[in-house]
Amino acid sequence: MKQSIAVRPAALAIAAAIAIAAYPLTSSADGDSQSQIQRGYQINPVPLNLAGKNRALVGLGSYIVNTGGCNDCHTSPSYATGGNPFLGEPEQINTAVFLAGGQRFGPFVSANLTPDALGHPAGLTFDEFKTLLRTGHDPDAAIGTPPLQVMPWPAFGKKTDRDLRAIYEYLSAIPSLPDNPPPPPGP
Repeated sequence: MKQSIAVRPAALAIAAAIAIAAYPLTSSADGDSQSQIQRGYQINPVPLNLAGKNRALVGLGSYIVNTGGCNDCHTSPSYATGGNPFLGEPEQINTAVFLAGGQRFGPFVSANLTPDALGHPAGLTFDEFKTLLRTGHDPDAAIGTPPLQVMPWPAFGKKTDRDLRAIYEYLSAIPSLPDNPPPPPGP
């Protein structure tokens, strides 16, 4: 009996290893990506310029941006009149200023993420964008400036290079808008 108890865990470990090795991780991951890409296009609230863009990355980027709360801080106000889900209204994103910044957080104001005249989201190259999301350091800020205080860059910095590239590709495909002026500081 003692021998059969010792054999069972070993047999279970071998069976588990075979099952894990036989599980098609690549097709599942591809299926998940395809599902996220498709969903990204479904939930995108604005017209996209797909000329010269990687369509799969744009869709994935839309999925990440539009499920990641970016609109909550980078669109002010976030929802169109009558479209605030927090008030029990059917959700309607404020597309007139979608991701054009202007949300005030005390002394901080969210940045405009829309593409500049060169097509660079927030006016940043991909390398600058990736560095900002990984370190919180704005390349346009003065040397010695502390990292961004409101932006959840520690969470975004954990994303894969592909995820960050997808976010960048999506942001480069949305309409370019002027900076959205923030409301005056409160009392």
